[in-house]
Amino acid sequence: MSKGWLNALTEHPLLKGRVRVVGLVDLDPNIAQARASEFSLSDIVIGSDLDAVLAETKPDLLFDVVVPSARPALVATGLAHRCHVLTEKPMAPTLESAGAMVEQAKAAGRVHAVVQNRRYVPGVRRIRQLIESGALGQVTSINCDFFVGAHFGGFREEMENVLLLDMAIHTLDAARFMAGTAPRAVYCLETNPPGSWYAHGAAANAIFEFEDDIVFNYRGSWSAEGANTSWEASWRIVGTKGTLLWDGYDKFEAHRVAGTEGFFRALEPLDVPEMPDRSKTEGHASVIADFLDAIESGAQPETAGSDNIKSLAMVFAAIESAKLKQRVSISV
Repeated sequence: MSKGWLNALTEHPLLKGRVRVVGLVDLDPNIAQARASEFSLSDIVIGSDLDAVLAETKPDLLFDVVVPSARPALVATGLAHRCHVLTEKPMAPTLESAGAMVEQAKAAGRVHAVVQNRRYVPGVRRIRQLIESGALGQVTSINCDFFVGAHFGGFREEMENVLLLDMAIHTLDAARFMAGTAPRAVYCLETNPPGSWYAHGAAANAIFEFEDDIVFNYRGSWSAEGANTSWEASWRIVGTKGTLLWDGYDKFEAHRVAGTEGFFRALEPLDVPEMPDRSKTEGHASVIADFLDAIESGAQPETAGSDNIKSLAMVFAAIESAKLKQRVSISV
């Protein structure tokens, strides 16, 4: 992931020249040195002790690209050194530790935000724009299918709740962004299908209740071979006036009711407008740019930890529901 972040920082027009890297930290300094060489980062501090490197370099920002279990201590260390912190998803390994991060950032007077980069893909932004326009009427349901046969190797294949915790956070955050309202409850069934190469929780089906009588249906699997969906999933957004379909790539299909008679009412096609502000549709670069803009302006970034914890709460409520086999309320 550090490669993706450094690519965005050094190559993307939104970010070029805005950040100077002064140090890289890894448990294995040789890995950090190799990354520094790959991006021609000279005259920087390389080390395995984050506290020591922060003390030596005194940076304004800390970019957190560690595994989830290491995140709470890393964020706390960064904030203690008066750094603004941008952290990979998921925000934290537990809801309690996420809440602690929010309080620590508030106490330090620093910005802590989360890289929910898929919120910034063009399709997700365009859907939100269409919903806000009222063209679909009042949204009644958001439906999403995510089926990918992903062979990562490494830590993911040993994780518990791997789909919900490591991947579904993207989709759940996107649904919350589309709905523009808060989740209130969930019922979830989590499984590890026969033939799964994951240790636990490679598939899940969840029904979320949102405010404003919106239902969000999630179906997903990371061990589904033969017909991969997009990494952004495929979507059906149903409103009182019409329906939008998105394949997760570039294909949109939307219709709304145009007649008042007949068993099936007459329909008319509905255009899904392009985003007027392309700076909000550049994935990692948009997240980082929003983070930098917020620091400079004193505002909160769109993916601030204090907001992103609501998406994380959806994940942990789904995990709890699957464990208890019952509906679980969501309150953050």
